[in-house]
Order: sequence, then structure tokens, then C-alpha cells
Amino acid sequence: MCESSLPGGLVNHVVRIGATVRRPASSSTRFVADLLKLLEASGWPGAPRYRGIDEKGREVLTYLDGHVAWQPRQPPDVYSDESLLRVTQLVREFHDLTAGTELAGSHEVVCHNDLAPKNTIYRPVSGVLSPVAFIDWDLAAPGARIHDVAHVCWQYLGLGPSIEDVSEAARRLRLIADTYELVDRRDLVSVILWWQDRCWRGIEAAADSGDLAMIRLREAGVVADVQQAYQWVFEHRAPMDRALR
Repeated sequence: MCESSLPGGLVNHVVRIGATVRRPASSSTRFVADLLKLLEASGWPGAPRYRGIDEKGREVLTYLDGHVAWQPRQPPDVYSDESLLRVTQLVREFHDLTAGTELAGSHEVVCHNDLAPKNTIYRPVSGVLSPVAFIDWDLAAPGARIHDVAHVCWQYLGLGPSIEDVSEAARRLRLIADTYELVDRRDLVSVILWWQDRCWRGIEAAADSGDLAMIRLREAGVVADVQQAYQWVFEHRAPMDRALR
């Protein structure tokens, strides 16, 4: 079967072959394989299935058909409250499945650590696009529930200079926390800032060390974009903190 490149990735070259996806193996491959096997065994439909390593040393995953929201402009359904609710429910579902497992270790759960529209599969449900699964689990690791919830807030709300209505952003932040049933939410905005700071500094450090993928991200303006997002959240954290009380 022929290979066809899948769009959207600046970090990894991912291809589709028939009903499978092939992506470069990494140091996290074994952990991700065990995680995806756990999710498959539970019957949870929100992740691809791991199918081993191919003859070229690449991970083999099942291909999930649907709309991947990797481009900046998206259909309104992707940004709706209903979509946000379902994303948050999916996160809570896989967190609960990993809580108390050997993979989570001494941590609360296994986190995806890169939850964003670009890593989400959307399909029509009752006539509207709805999130049904997450892809790109290669950064998954044991962690705290609030880490993934904060990443959802940052990425799915697009927190940054493009936000025109801070009160609406704060309302939707509260919607995520309520839907997830996040108990200790006082630090949620602080964790969003932590993610943003960690993100741009990590790209810079890796690019400076010669990592070609991170160099491409920096050249694409990602570092500057994340720095601006951090500044926006820092300047508007008070109304968002109030919304979480």
C-alpha cells in the first residue's frame, strides 16, 4: 500500500497506510503502547489502538477517520460550548480509567499533556461536529489532573491576545472546571501560566541545542505566540480567578 503524509505536524512526519498511521518511534513508545492497550482493554473509544512496530521501526496505530482541527480557522462547531463540554468529559473519562493504575504510579492519573483542537478528532453527531477522540499521545506521562485541565483551558479557549471578551473566556473557563468536576481549582490559572512558560522555554532550549523540529517551531513564530499568550493570561488572571471561586 502507498503512504500518504498526514497534514498538520511540524514535529513528526506521520503517514497513513490503509487503515493505519505510522509515526516515528521514540523513548516514550513503550509507555504510550501500554497506555493505549489499557484504554483499548477498557473499551474506551477516544484513542487510536496500538498495533506494534513496522519493518521501518515506526509505531503502527489505527487510523481514526474524521475532522482534525489543525488549521487556525475552524467551523463554529469546534468552538461551541457543546464541543467544549464533550472534550472535557472525554478528558475526565480517560483520567478516571488511568487513576490508580501502574502506569499512573504515585501520581493522580496519566496525562495526555498536549490536548488541543489539533490533536482532536471531530465527527458529525446529530448534524454537528463533535469531539470523539484524541490523537498524538507521545507526550503522555503520569501527572496531576489539573495539568491536562489547564492545557484544555489554554488550547481550546485560545487564551491569548485574540480574546476580545475576557468575561466570556472566564465563563468558559468555569464551564470546563465545572464539567470536569475539578475539586481544587484555585490554582487553575497559575497552571495555565506554568504550561505557557514551560512551553516556550522548552522550545527555545531544544532549538538552541540543535533540535530541528523545535527550530522549525521557533521559525514558525510559535515561541513569540506563546509568550504573548502568557502575557495576556497574566494581565487578565484576576477575572478568571474570580470566575473559579
